[in-house]
Amino acid sequence: MLSSCYKFDGNQTIPSYVEIDTVLLRTYYPDQGSNSNAIKDVWVYVNDQQIGAFELPAMFPVLAIENQKLEIRPGIKVNGISSTRAPYPFYKPIIYDDFLFIPDSTIPVINPTTEYYSNVNFLWMEDFEHAGISLSESSSSDTVIVRTQPGSNPDGNSRYSGLISLNTIDRIYSASSANSYPIPNQGSPTLLEVDFKTNNYINIGILIQENGNFIKIPLVILNHSEIWNKIYVNLGPNLSLHPQATDFKVFFETVLEDNLSSATIYLDNIKLINRPY
Repeated sequence: MLSSCYKFDGNQTIPSYVEIDTVLLRTYYPDQGSNSNAIKDVWVYVNDQQIGAFELPAMFPVLAIENQKLEIRPGIKVNGISSTRAPYPFYKPIIYDDFLFIPDSTIPVINPTTEYYSNVNFLWMEDFEHAGISLSESSSSDTVIVRTQPGSNPDGNSRYSGLISLNTIDRIYSASSANSYPIPNQGSPTLLEVDFKTNNYINIGILIQENGNFIKIPLVILNHSEIWNKIYVNLGPNLSLHPQATDFKVFFETVLEDNLSSATIYLDNIKLINRPY
C-alpha cells in the first residue's frame, strides 16, 4: 500500500477484501494511438471516500458490505519517479455503481479498463508505423533516427519502432519534433508519453520559443532498460513559467557513453497530450 486515509468506522468489524491485479487501457487507435501504458497504481474510493493508493497488483481491506460505489483511478509514476506517483489526469476513473462487497471474502475486480477522456488533445503522435518520421535532426546530430522492425515491440499494435544507432564515429543524436505546438492555458496538464528500450542514456526536454529565441529546458534522462519501458513526462510546470512564449517543441538528445563502442536506442508510441481545464 502506498498510502491510506480511510478510517474504519461504524459497527462493521470484518472487512471485505478487494483484489486488483492490473488495469487495462482501451484506445481508438486512429485518433488515440496505441494502448501502451504503465499504470502502476490505483487510487481507490468507496462512496466518494478515499480508501488509499495501492501499488499493483493489490489486495486491500474495505469496511463495506453489499452494493456500494467503487471508483478506481489509474495511477502512474510522473517523470518515472516512484516518489511522484499520482492519478493520470488523462485516464478516466473506472466506476462500479453497485460493486458487491462481501465481508471476510476476497472480491476480484475483473479486467478493469480505462480510456482517455474525450476532451484530451493529442497534439503529436509518432508511432513509426508510417514511412514519414515527425522528428527533425539538428545540425549537431551525427546520425538520424530510422524506422525499424525490431524482434519485440511495446504493444500489439506496434510493428515498427524508431531506432537511433550510435558508435565511435556517430556519437551524437540531437532532434526535435518537426512541428511546434502552442503553449497551453495556465494549469492545463500537458504530458509526453514515450516507450523506450535503450543501452545508452537519452535526454528529453522542451524548446520554448519566446521573443524570437528558443529556450532549452532538459526535463528527464531515460536510463538503461533492456526491456520496453514507458515514461510519462510532465511538461506543464515548465510551460507555465513562460506565459509569454508563442510555442514549443520536444527534443531528444544523447551522446555515446564513454564506456561503450556502440549503442542502440529504441523509441515508440510518442504522444504529446493536453487536456484543457
